[in-house]
Amino acid sequence: MNTDGIFSYFYISPKKSSMLSFFSSSKRSKDILTVGFYNVENLFDTVNDPKTFDDDFTMNGKNHWNNKRYRDKIKKLGSVISQLGAEKSYNVPAIVGLVEVENAKVVKDLVNSKYLKKYHYGFVHYNSPDERGIDVALLYNKQIFELIDSEHFPLYLEDEKGERDYTRDILVVSGNLNGELVHILVNHWPSRSEGVEVSEPKRIAAAKLARVIIEGIQANNFDAKIIIMGDFNDDPTNKSVKEFLMTDDLFNPMEKILDRDSVGSLTYEGKWNLFDQIIITKNFLDKKEGRLYFKHAEVFNKKWLKIFKGKLKGSPFRTYIGPWYQGGFSDHFPVYAFFKKGE
Repeated sequence: MNTDGIFSYFYISPKKSSMLSFFSSSKRSKDILTVGFYNVENLFDTVNDPKTFDDDFTMNGKNHWNNKRYRDKIKKLGSVISQLGAEKSYNVPAIVGLVEVENAKVVKDLVNSKYLKKYHYGFVHYNSPDERGIDVALLYNKQIFELIDSEHFPLYLEDEKGERDYTRDILVVSGNLNGELVHILVNHWPSRSEGVEVSEPKRIAAAKLARVIIEGIQANNFDAKIIIMGDFNDDPTNKSVKEFLMTDDLFNPMEKILDRDSVGSLTYEGKWNLFDQIIITKNFLDKKEGRLYFKHAEVFNKKWLKIFKGKLKGSPFRTYIGPWYQGGFSDHFPVYAFFKKGE
């Protein structure tokens, strides 16, 4: 149902979009790898889990979530992921971090969906203790990324009563990306739903946990290559990211993107935010022979991912707006970064 008739979009299939990218880009290469991150906004199946608050996304819930809507969302998300980086690379993304996935089943359905199935993606997923039942995960292209190890780290928070406030774990995946050992942290830090200032200490706690993980990796290898991606629920310039996560050994390419007018990964009350970020260790900036180096990062904000008219014009075209089903993709745009092997 489209309220007031203002929420609609124009969809470009992956095949057509790739052709458009081919003719609009003069430099596509098999040597360029894409690393992506995507908050897929409430990717729930239709089955009620009595242990979590997923009731809204069941067939009898207030959102009237059903198999047709679920399959449509899965197909749309797969089409987006398959196109990340297509303007510069002939390869589909090497790795893609995901947040707001309910369980392993929805991730499996995603990698087996129409636009991703032929690429035979593998994935890493662990159940988090989040009260809504949403988790983080990582997709990886088996032809480019060799999985070595994975682990998840719980974030312990307490509410004002001293009781545990359950949230998402930080996922850590290690493997050979095009033959080079890389460690990836997938984050989904606590939201701002209680208010920015009230909830800020929770995100600072998440930043501190991420730093402990990073330093643990570096203790075993001081020159370890690390990619920290996620929905941080804060911008690159907010305290949790800028003061508690970032150190001299890290580089955040998203901070420059934030300086642009009307560029972000999501909107709130008409303003853009860039909560979705890909951060790297600075050794990715060295163009050493045979080693992967960072080239560029961007927000994937194609026109067909946006609401194209009305008061929300330009915002991400999402699945629901309030209780009203829109049939979109997500309330976040994906972000992605390009890497290349030094010659």
